[in-house]
Formats: sequence, structure tokens, C-alpha cells
Amino acid sequence: MHFLKLFLPWDVMCYYAEDLCLRAPLQARHNPTENWSGQVLRHLRIPNVMDQVVPNQPPDYYTCPFRKSKLNKFLGSENRDAYFTATQRHQVAYEILATRAYGLRRKAEIGIDRLLEDGTYAGAFPLHEGPYELPKTFQPEQLNPRQILHAYWAAWGTWYKYQPLDHIREYYGEKIGLYFAWLGLYTAWLLPASIVGILVFLYGCFTFQSNVPAREACESDQAYKMCPLCDETIGCNYWYLSDICVYIKMSYLFDHPGTVFYSVFIAFWAVTFLENWKRKNASLAHHWDVMDFQEDEERPRPEYSALSPVYQRNPVTGNLEPHFPNRKRIPRIVTGVMCIIIMMVLVVIFIIAVIIYRVLIAIPLFQNPLLRSQATTVASGSAACVNLVLIMSLGKVYEKLAYKLTQWEMHRTQTDFENQLILKVFIFQFVNFYSSILYIAFFKGKFTGYPGRYGMFFGLRNEECSSGGCLIELAQQLAVIMVGKQIINNCQEVFVPKLLTWMHRFSKGISWARRDERPMTRCEADYQLIPYEGLFEEYLEMVLQFGFITIFVAAFPLAPFFALLNNWLEIRLDASKLVCETRRPVSERAQDIGVWFILLDVIVQLSVISNAFLIAFTSEFLPRQLYMYQYDSQLRGYTNFSLAWSPSNTTAQPCRYKAFRDADGSHSVFYWKLLAVRLAFVIAFEHVVFFISRMLDILIPDVPQSLQLKIKREQYLAKQALQDAEIAMGRARQRIGSGVQQTGDDAVDDSA
Repeated sequence: MHFLKLFLPWDVMCYYAEDLCLRAPLQARHNPTENWSGQVLRHLRIPNVMDQVVPNQPPDYYTCPFRKSKLNKFLGSENRDAYFTATQRHQVAYEILATRAYGLRRKAEIGIDRLLEDGTYAGAFPLHEGPYELPKTFQPEQLNPRQILHAYWAAWGTWYKYQPLDHIREYYGEKIGLYFAWLGLYTAWLLPASIVGILVFLYGCFTFQSNVPAREACESDQAYKMCPLCDETIGCNYWYLSDICVYIKMSYLFDHPGTVFYSVFIAFWAVTFLENWKRKNASLAHHWDVMDFQEDEERPRPEYSALSPVYQRNPVTGNLEPHFPNRKRIPRIVTGVMCIIIMMVLVVIFIIAVIIYRVLIAIPLFQNPLLRSQATTVASGSAACVNLVLIMSLGKVYEKLAYKLTQWEMHRTQTDFENQLILKVFIFQFVNFYSSILYIAFFKGKFTGYPGRYGMFFGLRNEECSSGGCLIELAQQLAVIMVGKQIINNCQEVFVPKLLTWMHRFSKGISWARRDERPMTRCEADYQLIPYEGLFEEYLEMVLQFGFITIFVAAFPLAPFFALLNNWLEIRLDASKLVCETRRPVSERAQDIGVWFILLDVIVQLSVISNAFLIAFTSEFLPRQLYMYQYDSQLRGYTNFSLAWSPSNTTAQPCRYKAFRDADGSHSVFYWKLLAVRLAFVIAFEHVVFFISRMLDILIPDVPQSLQLKIKREQYLAKQALQDAEIAMGRARQRIGSGVQQTGDDAVDDSA
């Protein structure tokens, strides 16, 4: 095996620095990296334990696009070896390798990516700047950038410290730096959401004994004989409401007035978080010189170039480029959409199978008097575990299918390819992860009917919510899927890289024990690491988690707390994987997190609607409030009021079931009043939250005022430093034409 280490000469670097619009320093500036939390703690005179002094802080400059003709205007131009950063060199080297032809252009034999696919080369990657292991004795300033990141970022002891974002950006580029900046801000914002969620949960615990309906149900003994949950002919017996006393009491922990307040709080929390991220993103984009970054003409993907049947002149550059006709590409896109729909139908089929499983498991449990009180919990919990296994399995299969489909659709640029892949996977995973939760939240128990006219599905009676309501089942489903997914993903983060490293060494014949005394070169050491697979999986995991803690937070106030614990772990796992276990990725520039922000904004809008309907139609909040208004402010008698009698001659014995119906099975007047109240609540909730959210969006500027001043200052310096002589001559001619007399080098305006 042979390694080729490439080097960029000065003239080549200068040429491509202009071509790629790399930015060069004009003047040093003071840009403090202190966080707003640090400022608050300082004003309160509280020691900031999150702060840490990271050595070799990257300097900050006013910059402008590089011009070789104005080289003497830039700082550090006398030191050519250190003038361009390592990440800038990586970008230029990859640009050259990705665009150079090595064979016939008509066969699309262009670029290093094509050579890697053909197996001509086994790898192409930037080198790490030394080992990550710390020496036994050292001075912090003597550590290499990789060791600094390992000691002050990837180490588990720094879990409560600020991330060294400038060091991350300097070593890995802006795209990875923005991901960890967003993840860090999101994790920080989860802290207040978690605290409020815990307080809401504790409120339910402290007011546990004051729940009058639960106390009435538990003290009823055999006063409320409930109708069988399946046909009497197959052995389903009557049961008493007091049998599920514990379950009814537990439901109050997730269904009390505090959950309404928390739903409103999370709606405003999510909107404010996104507004804060836009401001943070603008500050970082300016600080990292990518605020105006935009690839004006992105090159075609290597696969697109290789498989395009014809050439067509590019309307922007005028060059002949590979082209895949739309008449061939559109049928492929339509086929891909059909495959997505088929996979979604498959998800629905599995959800139906889980529902049938839950019904079949619940029937024998209810038939057993000893297990009757735990029947719903056991059936729902086991079904949630089965559903989690199906969700994770389907997700892995679909991600591979979506990648192949997106490749087959022949998108021209890498940006188009990534956006289409993200959209495909997110839509499917949204349906995959949330469909069972949506069923419990909005459909379960709504179509059960009543004794004598039960709704049937595949010969089985439709599921109905227990007397404690569907909200506790929703909380259980959320806890199993969300927390279970986090545990599985974290285990994968720990063990999968090690497994892939072992497989890589085994497939390439790399021995773990070195037989010679020759020290391993940097090229050999980095080749033994696994390739970096990008940020797609990381973003997807966090965006789905964001959906869990916003869309269904009314049912599970502890969701932000579990997300916070996961993210503290996630940041260190991702950092350790990047620093220690993967090859150094090619630095990529970016000015924001891309299409992921749009998906986050969509989730916020959906969360307002979802929580409004959860409180109105799934929670017992509104029925109890209406009963308090009409009948009794202490909810006395509510349990009996919420239970209807079975119509005559429909059951062997008179029994009760949970519904607001008359003796003949028709809906009562209270039901129609309640329906009107529910619809009014949904409309009021959505309008108030959306209005205030919109006002916050208008009142909070996306770019801070202090940053606007910095941008104007930088533009002024760039204009002063890089004013061309031709522009100056053009202005002089304009002055002459407008009546300005010029003598020597001085201009005098007679009209003045």
C-alpha cells in the first residue's frame, strides 16, 4: 500500500483562493467569546463553573475576499507558509481533486470521488494534525489542535463546560462548527424547559391526593360495575371501576391543569429558541466569515456526470457539462414518491398489527382478576416495545432505500441531492416514529361505539381508552419510544465505530500489533480510522427528538428532561467520535444549518396545533372544567356523571361505560356543549399562541444591532483597503464630466 501526500504551492493556492472567494485578514479585532449566561452570572456575582480557558484561542480579524494584487494590504502576508489556514488548504486541494479529469471527459472520468468509487484509490482524506493522546508532561500552549479538542471538548470531564466553538470551526470547518453550536444552544435551552417540566410533574405529585374523581373511583368498591371489554361469549367478565384505582390515580400525574400551562410555555419556548438561534447563527456566520457565503455555481455531482447521457451548455458559465434530460428524470422522481408512499403504507400496516396485538394481549389479562388492574399498563407497555423494534428496523431499511432512490433520481448538485434525501427520510421517519403516538393521541377511543353498537375492526372491538383516559397511555408510549430510541442510538454511538474500525482493519489486512520498530506515519495512523459519514444522522436524531418534546409535550412533561440528559451525553459521544475514531473530514463552508431549520420551524407550527387538540379532545381538562362550571366546583359526583348506563337489552346485566350518553345510547346535551367548548378552545389556543409567536418574530431582530455595526465597520475597512485604481480613475472621469476641475492629484469642485 502506498500513500501520496499532496502539497499546494503558493501560486496555486493564491489562484484558487481568489477563485473560491476565500477570505483574508485585514485588521485584528476584539471579539469576546463570552456567552450571555456568563454575563448574567457575572452581574449576579456567581462563579461561572461552565467557563474554561482553552489555550491557543484562534484570532479574530476583519476580513474581505482575497486578492493577490492587494497582498500587501492583508495581515501576515509576509509569512507565506502560515498565511492560509489548514482548512483553506483542504478546501482548495479537494476542489482541484474533485474537478480534474483523469481520463476521457465524454466518459465522465473526472474527479477523485469517481476514482474512489472505482476502487483506484482506497481513500482520500485530510490528515489529522498529530495524535490526540496527551503527553505525560506538557504545557497547554504546546498541544496540537487535535489534542486541545480532545482535552477541552471530547473529554467526559468537560460535560458541563462551554464548547470551544472557534477551535472546532478552525479544525473541522464551519459546517461542523455550526452543528455543534446549534446542538449546544439547543441543549442549553432544554435546561429551563426541563426545570419547568419537572415542576409541573411535581405539582401533579403534590396535588395527587386532592383529585376528587380518582378518590371517588377508588372508594366506590362495587358501586360502578363496568361493561366487559370484549364479548361476553368469549369469557370476558364484568369488572369494577375500583379495580383500576392505581391506574386512575397515576393518570392524574400527566393530566392536570398544569399540563395546559406547560403546553403554552413550550409553544413560546420553541418559538423563542428558534429566534435566539437565528441571532446566534448570524453572529457566528459573521464571526466565521461565512455570512455572505453562497456557492454561485455548484459543480455537478460525480455520479451525475458519470451517468448523464448527453452534454448541454451551462447557461451561466457557457461550458459544456453533462446533462440528464428532465423527461427521463421526472419519471424517476415519480417512482421515488410512489416508493415512499408504499413504505408509509407498510408503516400503517405494522401499526395496525401492533393495535391488534395490544387488543389480543389485553383480553386475557382482563379475564384474570389478579392482573386486571395492570392489564392496560402491561398491554400498552409491551406493545410500545414491539413498536419500537419495528420502528428502528423500518427506519434503517428505509434510509438505505431513500439513499438509493435519491441517487437514481439524478440530482445535479450535492446540495439538491442532500435536500431531497433529507426531505425523503424526514417525511418517512415522521410517519414511522409518530404514527402510533398520533393514533393513541387522537384516534384511540373515539370510535368505540357503545354496548349493542360497538365499532368492529378485523372482527375485534375497537380499542377504547381506560377510565383514566388515553393521556397516560400516550405518556407511556412516548416514554418507551423516545427514551428507548435514545438508549439504542447512544449504544450505537459507542459500539458501532469500534465495530467498523475492526471490520476496516480486518478487510484491509491491518494488524493490531506492529511487528517492526518503525514508528507509524500520520498517513498510516489516519488510514486505520473509519471514514467520516457526515452530519445527516446526527441532525435527524436531534430534529426527531425536538418533535417529541414539542408536539406531544402536553402528555409527557418530563420529555425535555430526558432529552437534556441524552444531549449532554450526545455532545461528548459525537466529539469523541470525531476526534478519536474517524478520519478528518474535508472542511466545508456553510452559513446556516440549511433545510433542517425549515423542518424545525414546521415542527413548531405542528406542535401548537397538536397540543391544542391534545388538551381539547384527549385530556380530561375541559370536561372537568365544564362540569365544575355547570354542576360542582369541587368535582364531586364527576365520576358517576362521566359514566353512562348500557342501553337496555344490550348486555346480560346493567353496566357502565365511560361516555357522555343518554340511556338509549345517544349523545347527551352535555356532550354537545363540551364539543363546542373544545372547538372554541382549539381556535382560541392556536390564535393566541400563533399571534404572540408572530409578534416575537417581528420584535426580535434576526441580526443583533451590535452585529450590524460590526458588519458596517468591516465593509468600510474592506472598501478602504481594496479600492482599485481603475475605480478611482472612473470616479475621476465622472467628476470631470460633471464640472469638476482636476489639477495634478487634487480635485477641486467649482460648484461647491
